[in-house]
Amino acid sequence: MSEERNKPETYLLSKELEEAVQVAEITARPLLLKGEPGTGKSLLADYLSFKTKKKLYSWHVKSTSLAKEGLYFYDAVSRLNDSRFTEDKEKVRNIENYIRLGALGEAFSADEHSVVLIDEIDKADIEFPNDLLLELDRMEFVIQETGRKIKAIHRPLTLITSNNEKELPAAFLRRCIFHYIDFPEPSFMADIVSSHFPKIESSLLKRALESFYVIRTMDDMKKKPGTSELLDWIQILIHMGAKLPEDGRIPYIGALVKNEEDLKLFR
Repeated sequence: MSEERNKPETYLLSKELEEAVQVAEITARPLLLKGEPGTGKSLLADYLSFKTKKKLYSWHVKSTSLAKEGLYFYDAVSRLNDSRFTEDKEKVRNIENYIRLGALGEAFSADEHSVVLIDEIDKADIEFPNDLLLELDRMEFVIQETGRKIKAIHRPLTLITSNNEKELPAAFLRRCIFHYIDFPEPSFMADIVSSHFPKIESSLLKRALESFYVIRTMDDMKKKPGTSELLDWIQILIHMGAKLPEDGRIPYIGALVKNEEDLKLFR
């Protein structure tokens, strides 16, 4: 059921976000998206890929990621093993057989327009964004081991997400179109929920949203529930046939509250 809920065609854009995407397309600049977790930053790439019928290349950044990995990776270990165990010496001599393109490398090499997602760029080292400046500007790079240059045939629509774990360098920010995804107002959230659950009863939707936004107004919470938690919770309510009690109690609270301190506070 969660896979059904995450279908890209159910994604809704605010007017402001739609304008930001248009500006990124016009300027051919990467679109840098910020906003609290659960506001749909990463899912936007799936939606745009679905809507435009362009292939999506995703790069999920980790704390150990290097900028070069998004371009290509030289698999020296496989080459070493082949040199010891394979009889195909011609394969071993050709380094190109051990070059693996990353998400950006594949997008640059594609003979059609595409969408690139660089997800949670702020997880990596502070120099990581700066290491990508030249490649994102010129849309080309050189594979150092072979000297082969890869230049984008079509400039991909590039989306970059950040959760504000680290400040991004000013030089990097200058090269991006920026948009902060505000948390949805109740009316827009109702539209979001209805797009995922078109058959939801209006009374359940109204009371669920009222309870949800009451929880989000609790200032002492460490982790306020986001859109993703709300959709999970409503999915459970619908599946279980649950009705929200008149006394304000909230069933299946574990779908909304995600740590023990917040749970004690709520209770």
